[in-house]
Amino acid sequence: MGSLGDVHRRPYRPTPADITINNCRPQDPHKILFQNVHILDSTGAEPYTGDVLIEGERIVAVGQVDRTAAQGSLIIDGAGTKTLMSGLADSHTHLSWNNAATSNELTSLPLEEHVLHTANSARTYLDCGYTMCFGAAAAQPRLDIAVKAAIKSGLISGPRTLANCSEVTKPGGAIVPKISRYADGPEEMRKVVREFVQLGADNIKLSMTGDNVHPTMPSEETYFNLEETVAAVEEAHLHGKRVCAHARSAASVTQCVRAGVDVIYHASFTDEEGMNLLEQHKDSVWVAPAINYLYAMAQGEAEPYGISANMSEQKGVTHEVEVASQNMREMRRRGIRVLPGGDYGFAWAPHGTYARDLKHFVDLFGYTPMESVLAATAMSGELMGYPNELGKVQPGYYADVILVDGNPLEDISILQDRDRLHSVVINGHIHKNLSLAEDKVSA
Repeated sequence: MGSLGDVHRRPYRPTPADITINNCRPQDPHKILFQNVHILDSTGAEPYTGDVLIEGERIVAVGQVDRTAAQGSLIIDGAGTKTLMSGLADSHTHLSWNNAATSNELTSLPLEEHVLHTANSARTYLDCGYTMCFGAAAAQPRLDIAVKAAIKSGLISGPRTLANCSEVTKPGGAIVPKISRYADGPEEMRKVVREFVQLGADNIKLSMTGDNVHPTMPSEETYFNLEETVAAVEEAHLHGKRVCAHARSAASVTQCVRAGVDVIYHASFTDEEGMNLLEQHKDSVWVAPAINYLYAMAQGEAEPYGISANMSEQKGVTHEVEVASQNMREMRRRGIRVLPGGDYGFAWAPHGTYARDLKHFVDLFGYTPMESVLAATAMSGELMGYPNELGKVQPGYYADVILVDGNPLEDISILQDRDRLHSVVINGHIHKNLSLAEDKVSA
């Protein structure tokens, strides 16, 4: 088994997916000047006071801005108290999850209503300051793909998105059968991957383990073998696509790393072998724990929907949160890339609460607020395939920025408050600007 994985695990760079957005509006200014703001540029430097000039879809100047170059700009004044930073990213996005109270309700909507709900989720991400979404499975095969196309064309508002299709799983290994596509054996894996690539998917999602929420499929059960995982990864990589995997068990994490899976979701029960492999390949793999889904249950937030804190403890959910938190702390210590976001779209983890993950990184995993922000911005820009164009406030980067009332490095929780998001800009388009009535055009 080890040799098969070692043979497969070779340098791989996915083909950059098309994340362009044609969202210009006739009323959009050609230039935007954010003046007197604290600049949190996601290079790792401490915030500093200065100006940022946007021209068209790009940032053109940061810090000191030539006033001649800024003439004609729409001015947004930070008053020396607001923080300008990159838009945020969710590494485990389910645009089509419909805030269901049970897993079976994820596909309860008729298709037409489900399209509208998915489009609304995309706009909600942008309302919350999220300008990047990495798709982690759709409730119906083309929902992500259709909504991404609508965002790209400017028909609807939303973040830059990498689209996914249904989860790929084994017969007998589907946590939610209605959102799954079955494949049994290496050749069937390859066939399904090719089908999803033809539909237009950017990412392929493997559902490899159980989930303690399920009555008969615990998190530590693994349903794939290495040959099947390798086949899916090889086929996806052949077409330049990324692979992500629902992988809670220790065995599944090891299998993912050996096979070359790009993003490992959850990784709750990673053992020493898996941890060592992750560290060995830390420059080519990401981990996204998606802890809020379980944390909210353990805290009793799902009780109105029939899952009490006591039930969560009995199901092993509380234990998984504790073990996963310990493992994420160890991954941080070893320099393994861990990303925030995931599994929002359930009743107890609804759309619009995405930034809770950033605080979980601090409170549960031991990250500093700066490290949490970097994971949600610069590191995520790399995940999206554009490390030199997404995730930082730097010249040449896409103009995807948010202006926050306050300093997230002093209180990371302010990113959860939409009222503290003074401005949201994506691709140079002003999605939100609270002071628009007071803004003026420079002479």
